[in-house]
This record gives sequence, C-alpha cells and structure tokens, in this order.
Amino acid sequence: MFHKFYPSENIKSTYDIDFEYYYEKGYRGIIFDVDNTLVPHNAPADARAKKLFSRLRNIGYEFCFTSNNKEPRVKKFCQAVGGRHYIYKAGKPMRKGYRHAMKLMGTNEKNTLFVGDQLFTDIYGANRTGIHSILVAPMHPKEEIQIVLKRYLEKIVLRSYYKKKQR
Repeated sequence: MFHKFYPSENIKSTYDIDFEYYYEKGYRGIIFDVDNTLVPHNAPADARAKKLFSRLRNIGYEFCFTSNNKEPRVKKFCQAVGGRHYIYKAGKPMRKGYRHAMKLMGTNEKNTLFVGDQLFTDIYGANRTGIHSILVAPMHPKEEIQIVLKRYLEKIVLRSYYKKKQR
C-alpha cells in the first residue's frame, strides 16, 4: 500500500553515503534536496557541505539542487558549494523538476541518484521518476508547520517500510 513512498535505501545522513561506491556502480549524477538534507532548514552552506561537494566534483559527479523553496535560498546554497545546477520551486513530487535536473546534468534515470529527507515530496517524486532514492534522516527537528504535520504520517509509512525490510 505504501510501497510508492518507500526509498530505495535509507541511510542515516547524507554525509554517511559512500558516493565512491555509487560511482563505481555507474551513477554519474546526484539530485539533492537542500533543507534538512544537507544543512538545517534555511541554514547557509557550512564547511562540511562545501567539503562534500568538492569531494563529489573530484569523484566526477554532476549534481543539482532541487528544492520547493524560492530561488534566493537555493541559488545562494548552490553558489556557496560551487554548484552549477539548481531548480527552485521544483514542484516536488512532480516529475518535471527531477527530469529537468537530469537534463541539466546530462544524466538519465539509470545513472542518477536522489538524496532527500521527506517521503511524500522527495522520495515519492524520485520513485515516480524512476530514480534510485536515498532517504536520510532530517538534520534538525525545527521545521515549518506543514512539514511537522507530514512527519506524523511519514512515521506510519516508515514503520511499514522497516517491517518489510526485516523480512
């Protein structure tokens, strides 16, 4: 029933992902959500984020930030970490933003990863688009009210997901 919301994988933090492993498996592009995936909500890019994106460039990845937030927020973060591609007001979970990100990066569904912290926007949209989805835990508990409400529903879906994984 909830399968369309299940991530391909669940990893505690973006900063725990073995990106070298995925590159060896043939992945060449990564679409990232920003808020609570890479930094706390509305926080600027920190040293850890800057180091991560330097590492990803050195590995050989293209990356794109795809957010439902407004342009000033997404553009500023992208520029701060040396990124080239971003999509604001992406309309996640609609496929359009994910497809646009892949077009910007020159990748496709088979060689693109998605990393995000929300099931009903980030993961559901990536799954609908056919992209390998990685769910990470939110970085900070302070969130906007509409997200807080969705988190209660996410807990129900995640309970089902973890039961399925244990089988």
